[in-house]
Amino acid sequence: METLLTPFRYDFMLTAMLTCSLVGLVCGLLSAFVTLKGWSLMGDALSHAVVPGVALAYYAGLPFALGAFATGLLAAWTMNTVRLKTPLREDAVIGVVFTAFLALGILLISLRPSQIDLRTIILGNVLAIAREDVIQLIVVSVAVLVALLLKGRDLLLVCFDPNQARVLGLRADLLQGFLLALLSATAVAALQAVGAVLAAAMVITPGATAYLLTDRFSRLLGLAAALGAVTSFVGAYLSYFLNGATGGCIVTLQSAVFILALVFAPKHGLLATRRARKEAAAA
Repeated sequence: METLLTPFRYDFMLTAMLTCSLVGLVCGLLSAFVTLKGWSLMGDALSHAVVPGVALAYYAGLPFALGAFATGLLAAWTMNTVRLKTPLREDAVIGVVFTAFLALGILLISLRPSQIDLRTIILGNVLAIAREDVIQLIVVSVAVLVALLLKGRDLLLVCFDPNQARVLGLRADLLQGFLLALLSATAVAALQAVGAVLAAAMVITPGATAYLLTDRFSRLLGLAAALGAVTSFVGAYLSYFLNGATGGCIVTLQSAVFILALVFAPKHGLLATRRARKEAAAA
């Protein structure tokens, strides 16, 4: 029992577990909207698109969150503009833009590799996070939480039925842009915890898991937030004993929970679907 409590004796582990929990909570909440809107690829794109912003912020001596957020917004605007102005499919536009931004980021980092640790940006390093970075992360996370609290209902309507939102007088285009801004901010927060590669999973997997477990959005929102926070905390905790990457532990755990839901979900799981088909065939 005493061995299991060992991680709680170290300040760096407590900081990592609490920080990851906050990031997981925010990512989980936003993943519910991303899942409903069908923007999983967009979340993946933005998590990679923030990399050049980190490099530019380091070069300019600015907070990395500022640069990452700026390039995230630029990538979102670029994808939306290209999608509207060309006949290309949305998946092709997202693929081209996010790989271009990621490549630019890697190029910028490679030009002055001694100043920026590429491995930290790509994979994260929450165990060695600096105090000022923790403060940045908390500010970003709280800002996203407040924005969702104030505009959550409007965002839900835009995600569920944009045409109905327009009929009610809501600016669907502005709200979608607002959601993209929140997604960019969340990608910045997740970047520090798990890195650019795994940040996408944190804004997709909790919502996808919750989607399998309930048909009501209010429950989906709560489940996604709880899954994001709990798996992030437990993943960071387990990383101490496994001596593995914290981000890898968190996302692997989230993936394992998703697989369990995929198989055993009472209504939408594979076993339930098979049972329903057999009953329908027998009838």
